[in-house]
Amino acid sequence: MPILEVENLSVSFKQYKAGFKQIHNQVISSLNITLEAGEILAVVGASGSGKSLLAHAILGILPSNSRTSGAIKYAGEILTPARQKALRGKEIAIVPQSVSFLDPLMRVGKQVRTSVKGGKDATAVQRKVFERYNLRKEAETKYPFQLSGGMARRVLLSTAMVSGAKVIIADEPTPGLDPVVMKEALQNIREFADTGSAVMFITHDIESALQISNKIAVFYAGTTVEIAPVENFTNEGEALRHPYTKALWRALPQNNFIPIPGTQPQSSELPMGCLFAPRCPMATTECDEKQPEMRELRNGMVRCIHAN
Repeated sequence: MPILEVENLSVSFKQYKAGFKQIHNQVISSLNITLEAGEILAVVGASGSGKSLLAHAILGILPSNSRTSGAIKYAGEILTPARQKALRGKEIAIVPQSVSFLDPLMRVGKQVRTSVKGGKDATAVQRKVFERYNLRKEAETKYPFQLSGGMARRVLLSTAMVSGAKVIIADEPTPGLDPVVMKEALQNIREFADTGSAVMFITHDIESALQISNKIAVFYAGTTVEIAPVENFTNEGEALRHPYTKALWRALPQNNFIPIPGTQPQSSELPMGCLFAPRCPMATTECDEKQPEMRELRNGMVRCIHAN
């Protein structure tokens, strides 16, 4: 059984337009993923495709003007708001994308110790994980502003590691890192899975995802269009299923650097049918009728009626 399941998740936000006219702007629609213990699922896609919103929906930290439908299950049971609150930071933890999530007024060693659960010796656990991440003992007495960017990110990773979480969401943990620090960060994320946790790795960087992940979930305009094993991302992308995934792969500098015509639609201007249809060279009139369902195909999942 998957440890985490997201089934047909939709998220909208209540907004006011032209005075007091109330609208619900749907930003995620019919989104599906599953997460297995010991694996890394990379979630990739352009900005605005719903990656971080998915993380916030799982953790139950969406703003008050949001409305959700569909189901999120943890260990086979629905994640109600009360259960999300009870599990957040304990069995489901996040490695945030910004080091600003560290408390600027608390020494980092103490911050990590507050995440130690189960009656363990918090100081011993914190020092052990700092040693594992090559953080010297004196680092525990420093404030966040006294750390380098790489050290601060290792503190964030330490916080997730000591929590003993079974599901870890790493939300864009590598932007702006130099190659050496990025390689180290990726290895640390891989360690989470190797110790039995299920990891969702949210990133723009397909190349980084391929280095450590087991599967790649590709998002487009607020939904999942494909979930594929990392082995499919090779050569000309002929093993991939969805036209957008193939185009995304071929747009990389090492894969012909072919741009994708058009732009991802805004959440307020989504087409009625397939969300990628206006940019897709395979689109037919049938694609405009309704959004395709996710279906199994060649050991993966795809949302396209023409994929074969």
